Amino acid sequence: MNSLDTRFSSLAAAALALSLSLAAGQAQAQTSTDTSKQAAREALAKQEGDVDQTALLKAALTAQDKQYSLIRKGKTSLTYDFSYAYIGAQQIDAKFDDSRLTLFSIQNTRAHTVTNTVSADYGVMDNLTANVSLPLVSKFSESDKFSGNVNGFGDIGMGLRWQPMAMSRDLPSLTTSATLRVPSGRSPFKVVAGQGLSTGSGYTALSLGANTSKVMDPVALFGSVSLTLGVPVRHLSQQLNGATLTGVDPGASFGFGMGFAYALSYKVSTTVSFQETISAKTKLHLADGSTSMTAPQTSGQISFGLGVRASPQTTVNVSVGVGLGPDSPAFTLGFNLPLNF
Repeated sequence: MNSLDTRFSSLAAAALALSLSLAAGQAQAQTSTDTSKQAAREALAKQEGDVDQTALLKAALTAQDKQYSLIRKGKTSLTYDFSYAYIGAQQIDAKFDDSRLTLFSIQNTRAHTVTNTVSADYGVMDNLTANVSLPLVSKFSESDKFSGNVNGFGDIGMGLRWQPMAMSRDLPSLTTSATLRVPSGRSPFKVVAGQGLSTGSGYTALSLGANTSKVMDPVALFGSVSLTLGVPVRHLSQQLNGATLTGVDPGASFGFGMGFAYALSYKVSTTVSFQETISAKTKLHLADGSTSMTAPQTSGQISFGLGVRASPQTTVNVSVGVGLGPDSPAFTLGFNLPLNF
C-alpha cells in the first residue's frame, strides 16, 4: 500500500512539474510576443528627427511635379533630375503593283534618351516662385538605315508659379504656372533628316497650367491641366523626302493628369499617377509654296514612384513609367533629388 501511495505521489509530482513547465513556457512565449509587438510599435512610431507625414506627402507632390509646390520668399532650392526614356517602333514599307506585292520590308527603330536636368527655384514672394531649368541631353538611336548618338544642351525653361489663394485646411490648394521654353538645344529642323539627332524641340513654346492638390493624411490627391502653344519657325532649309522644308507651325498641345500619393511611414511614400497629352496637327511649309499637315498625336503614361526621406531636408524619389499607346515611350525611369537651402 505504501508502495502504491509512493507511485501516486511520484506521478502527481511529475504532473505538477510538467504543468509548471508548460505555464512557464507559455508565459515566456507571451513575454516574447509582447516584446516583439512592442518592438514593432516602436519601429513604426515616429522617431526623433522624423518629419510629419504631411510634409512627406508634400515632398512626394514636389517630386511628381514641381508645379504643385512653392517656396517661401527669399529662399532658394536646387533640384537634380535624371530621366531615361526608351522608344521602340516598327515601320512597315509595302508596295503593290497590279495587286501584287512587289516590296515589303520592316524597319526597326530603337531610341534611348538620357536627360540630366538641374533646376533652381527662388521665392519672389510667399505665393510666387521663379524657376529656371537647364537640361543636358544624350540620345542614341539605332535603325536599319541609321545609327548614331548626340550629346548637348536641351531647351532651357524659365517659369513662374503663383498661388492665387491662401491655403485652407478644408479646401484643395490651387497653383497656376507659366513656363517659357527657348530653343537652346539642337533643332530637329536643322539636321539631316533621317541621319541626325536633335536635343531640343526647335521652336519657342509657352505653357500655361493649373494644378490642384489636397492632403488628407496619409493620402494626397492631385490633378493638373496644361496648354502649350508653339511659336512658328521660318527661314528653314531642310531636305525632307525630296522636298525642302522652309517653315513649321507647331500644333497646340493639351495635357491633363491625376494621381495620389500615400505615406507608408514617416520616411517612405509611394505615388501612382496618370498623364496624357494630346497634340494637334503641325503645318509644314515647303519651298514650292505647298503645305502639308502631320497627324495628331496622343500620348499617355502611367507612373509608379517611391520616395524615401534621407534627411529632414532631402527626399530621394524614384519613378517608373509605362507608355500607353503608339505615340508614347515604351517605358521611362526617373530619379529626383531636391536640395533645399
